[in-house]
Amino acid sequence: MSRPKLIVSRVNNLMTIHSGSPSEEVFARSDGSRAAKSSTRRGPRIIGMLLFAWSWFVVGALLLFVAPPVLLVGSVFNRQDWIYWWANWGARSWLRLTGVKVEVSGRENLDPGQPYVFVANHYSYLDAAPLFAFTGRPMGMVAKKELLKAPILGYAMGFVNVIAIDRSNRERAVQSLKVATERLRSGISFGVCPEGTRALPGEMLPFKKGAFHMAVQAGVPVVPIALKNSDVLMGKGTGEAWPGTIGMVMRQPIETSWVETDDDLDALVNQVQAAIMDELGIKQLSTRGPKATAPQNRR
Repeated sequence: MSRPKLIVSRVNNLMTIHSGSPSEEVFARSDGSRAAKSSTRRGPRIIGMLLFAWSWFVVGALLLFVAPPVLLVGSVFNRQDWIYWWANWGARSWLRLTGVKVEVSGRENLDPGQPYVFVANHYSYLDAAPLFAFTGRPMGMVAKKELLKAPILGYAMGFVNVIAIDRSNRERAVQSLKVATERLRSGISFGVCPEGTRALPGEMLPFKKGAFHMAVQAGVPVVPIALKNSDVLMGKGTGEAWPGTIGMVMRQPIETSWVETDDDLDALVNQVQAAIMDELGIKQLSTRGPKATAPQNRR
């Protein structure tokens, strides 16, 4: 057994000793059914902190030792498809070495030849990897401009259709969305987390409209995606990471051809967000605030 897998295996074994920690997290829907379920087992906080550090060590190792030769070879031979393949592999490897599995449902709802805008909730640093690597098609992403400052990652983003948005500058943000829209028209699907920042565990923030403008202007459907349990595995403000399973549920695509007015656009945003909230069992949106304190881990 390789050393990374051995580490995750030993942590799993250690955490099963703590019988007082639940093996499942279940969220109640308004209809009484279970909205989300995690295979995560909690353990001592120090273990979660060590796993959090290990997860980011893996990210650093992938960026430092794998990305540079891939970018060099892909650039020299003008093979963006090679770079994309390795980026996809890197996203999957990060999740796997962190002890995270992804279970996808609803992929049968998609037309293989149709580009989409995939819209997902945002709980965790983990969310981008399933959205990028598990939709079953080449994906672009819309991300914060701050990622451009990350060594190697910022440079690599342009090779895999990750468009950085400067939300502090409206003109630049609009121009970036125009670039993403053109690529969407060319057949590249895009993934977006339109809350704009991570929500606290079990909550959801109002959606921003940029992704929906993209979909309407390109004339493509929007696919609501509910990412379940990433808040349990690596929730905002916890500083912990835990092995377990992320559920990635793709709801039926929603057409955008009927959107003509601002009111229509608002209705589209509400329809997509309501579909995700229904899947997650969230009854109402949270308000945006300057800062918030993460709640204690669920028990």
